[in-house]
Amino acid sequence: MAGSIESHIAEWRTYVRQGRAVEGPDVDELEAHLRDQMADLGAAGLTDDEAFLVAVKRMGHVDALSREFALEHSDRLWKQLVLGSSAETERPATHLVEALVFATAAAILIQLARLSSGWPDKESSFFLRNVSLFVLPFLAGYFARGRRLSRRQGLLMIAPFVVAALVVNLYPFGPGSSTELLVALHLPIAMWFAVAFPYMGGAWRSHERRMDYVRFTGEWFIYFVLIALGGGVLIGLTSMLLQPLGQHVVEQVLTWVIPSGAAGAVIVAAWLVEAKQSVVENMAPVLTMVFTPLFAAVLAASVVIYAVSGVGEFDRDRLGMFDALLIVVLALLLYGLSARQGTQRAGLMDTMQLVAVAGALILDLMVLGSMLGRIGDLGFTPNRVAALGLNLVLLANLVWAAWLSIRLVAGRVTVHRLQRWQTMYLPVFAIWAAAVVVVLPPLFSFA
Repeated sequence: MAGSIESHIAEWRTYVRQGRAVEGPDVDELEAHLRDQMADLGAAGLTDDEAFLVAVKRMGHVDALSREFALEHSDRLWKQLVLGSSAETERPATHLVEALVFATAAAILIQLARLSSGWPDKESSFFLRNVSLFVLPFLAGYFARGRRLSRRQGLLMIAPFVVAALVVNLYPFGPGSSTELLVALHLPIAMWFAVAFPYMGGAWRSHERRMDYVRFTGEWFIYFVLIALGGGVLIGLTSMLLQPLGQHVVEQVLTWVIPSGAAGAVIVAAWLVEAKQSVVENMAPVLTMVFTPLFAAVLAASVVIYAVSGVGEFDRDRLGMFDALLIVVLALLLYGLSARQGTQRAGLMDTMQLVAVAGALILDLMVLGSMLGRIGDLGFTPNRVAALGLNLVLLANLVWAAWLSIRLVAGRVTVHRLQRWQTMYLPVFAIWAAAVVVVLPPLFSFA
């Protein structure tokens, strides 16, 4: 247990030192004060774990950075130090009934929207444009109830969904509108960031809570994919059993089951993350260990191949493929960072991560060069502007991530700096997605 306390003291010390424009002796003095507090609390009967937690919170009264550390880490420290690992593994599967209620409500609403729009029998841009608004508000409501948000926080939570619903349904999109398709693709991204507010209990300024949401997103995706795979097998078997009744019967069943099942799975997957977090959270380092070297090799090979071959321009499909690859690499980086302790030093996987980030950065520059060439030849379109904005946002992130990764591998910073950069940058992605939804359509006259 002493080793565990020392590691947390080291984490606190690193946090204070990195945010401070002072020399080591001042941090040493603060650490001595922290240890004195722990000694006094220990003499009063508290265990080492309890003494550390209380002492860190008390330090917040004399040191602003210690107060920030306590605010960001208190929940995790309480779970790790006071409850212990057994509490994590024995977490009760609470809120199941609430999750099922919200999942059922989402499934019913999406069916009502489907029936009123006639989708998929006839093409319905309304249904596709609003599909995320039929589901994600229920996910936000599930978190709001679980976190017991105040009335004011509840209103702040609802506001983005109301604004989004008004914008996407009042905009006069024309037939075959490119901006309408972009809205349908980017609105779920913007709304997923809106769900972060209730998930974090309203503490949207907390970097620790933001990283928790990154971890939740990765684990939610794993569970959702597993549910989808299982549902796909079930649907396949059901289709085989119903085939003798006629193809129209099979199509009707699929039309009812797939939308409702997908909508309900969004909330059920979130409940699974909440109830079984200790089971899945160990997958982050495993997935990072498996896929980071693979993506590093793919990116490095791609850069070398295109540089040697002299290919300077890419067609639209190849540009889209590269953008998807860059997004996956960044998601893998974020998910891997969410499972790391802030005080950790560099290891072999960090070197592989640096190769992947450097390859992604070079590839992004190549993609940007090709995009600018296409814009120069063919002019601006909604799709080109959206793609250009995405790559500029990725470029800024990757440049600083590459610099911090170099310093991490060189032993000059800890993982905390890289984590902090990514959590600081998350709102940029949200702003970019919201801009595509709100600004881009009128900019191009809703064409």
